[in-house]
Amino acid sequence: MTPISCVTSVSRRHFLGTAAAAAAVSALPRFNIARAGQAPNARLNVACVGIGGRGWYAVSELLKDPRVNIVAVADVDRQQVDSAFQKAAALKKSADLSSAELRSVAAFADYREMYAKMGDRIDAVTVSTPDHHHYPAAMMAVQRGKHVYVEKPLTHTVGEARALREAARRKGVITQMGNQGRATEGIRLMKEWVDAGVIGDVREVVSWSPTFETNYFIRPEGLPLPAEPVPANLDWDLWCGPSEPMPYHSSIVPRRWRGWWRFGNGMLGDWACHTLDAPFWALDLGAPTTVEAQVSAVSPEVSPQWAEITWRFPARGSRPPVTMKWLEGTSRRPEPLAGWKDDTKKSGFPARGMAMLGSRHTLFAPGGRPDSPRLLPNEVMDEFRKNRPAASIPRVVGGPMKEWLDAIAGSGPRPGSNFEYSVPLSEMVLLGVLAMRTGKRIEWDGKTGRVTNDESLNRLVEVSARSGWKV
Repeated sequence: MTPISCVTSVSRRHFLGTAAAAAAVSALPRFNIARAGQAPNARLNVACVGIGGRGWYAVSELLKDPRVNIVAVADVDRQQVDSAFQKAAALKKSADLSSAELRSVAAFADYREMYAKMGDRIDAVTVSTPDHHHYPAAMMAVQRGKHVYVEKPLTHTVGEARALREAARRKGVITQMGNQGRATEGIRLMKEWVDAGVIGDVREVVSWSPTFETNYFIRPEGLPLPAEPVPANLDWDLWCGPSEPMPYHSSIVPRRWRGWWRFGNGMLGDWACHTLDAPFWALDLGAPTTVEAQVSAVSPEVSPQWAEITWRFPARGSRPPVTMKWLEGTSRRPEPLAGWKDDTKKSGFPARGMAMLGSRHTLFAPGGRPDSPRLLPNEVMDEFRKNRPAASIPRVVGGPMKEWLDAIAGSGPRPGSNFEYSVPLSEMVLLGVLAMRTGKRIEWDGKTGRVTNDESLNRLVEVSARSGWKV
């Protein structure tokens, strides 16, 4: 086994890949569904766009799978690349990677260059960048017929999400959004309990979240931020990518970009694909008809200190209309849920959570993900445990990355957060972001994908990018 190796820098935008590395990659075995049963030694050649933070999760999961070769990475920060390569070399020594192969990898600063030079040697791509890069990085892969795994939220705007889904349909690729809770036991339990009529009709959903901690977003004291020197390891123009650039400031990168509208989608975009996934799936919510927001202040640049978002969904067949709320900020918490006073936990009301308020019972999931669902109050849950509905939904073993790889290999079903599912989920979330960003009421036509009561808002729905980044 040979470790992942760095190659000497040759240019600002291509600081690790070389012709020699690319030639080595071309000799790697190829993998596709049609040949999976005929070529047991063939491997899936994967490229990773963004390898810090969640990007390292993707890299580490791929390295553990003996079916995979990581053949290329792209990241605008040389420090992130060096760190990932060092961690990959350390993982090689781990016992659970005894069957894995770590091959030489070509590394790029610009994923556009990676696709241009190595597109024909790549089978699949993971995208773990800031939100504003999700669409171009994923769309360039899909247009080339590559399977894609994209972190949440799927895109920066609703129009981008819809365009990505249409492209994936045309190309027939295997897709997955990285909202990990969609692959868990907890979300399946909640859907099974709702389907079995345990909580009755649901007309109201409430969720709550704190505002950003300072390690994820630093609220500026004033705007514009003063320009700072760009670190030598970072290509700031590439980092800004399709968004309108702004002067570099150390409070934004590498991880505090989420509260800036031009780059991220606020706390709502960061967490709602986790927290609201269970009610979206279990209640078959689909597209809302209206979205409204109350916010501490509307800013064209940064997310507010607190917000209350309200979605309204129409009746779906025999299911009644649903009103769903997202309460964000330390000053915004729901009234104690019915039955909460009987909870035996000593930690108090959780900082994050979601509850579906049914006509019979309340289904409660503490935390940001659907990991530990229960009915309220405790005596109801204690009685329910004696006669729970039987499992009816297949379980995912190994997490969302393995689920995606299994589907590509033909050894598993389509991933649960494939684009047919994750685009409507992301659309719901991104419409909430649009209301939060503008402070305006949104009347939404789910069929056409347009705001119908304020045409000016559709510019924030559509696909847009600065010159050189339009896909």
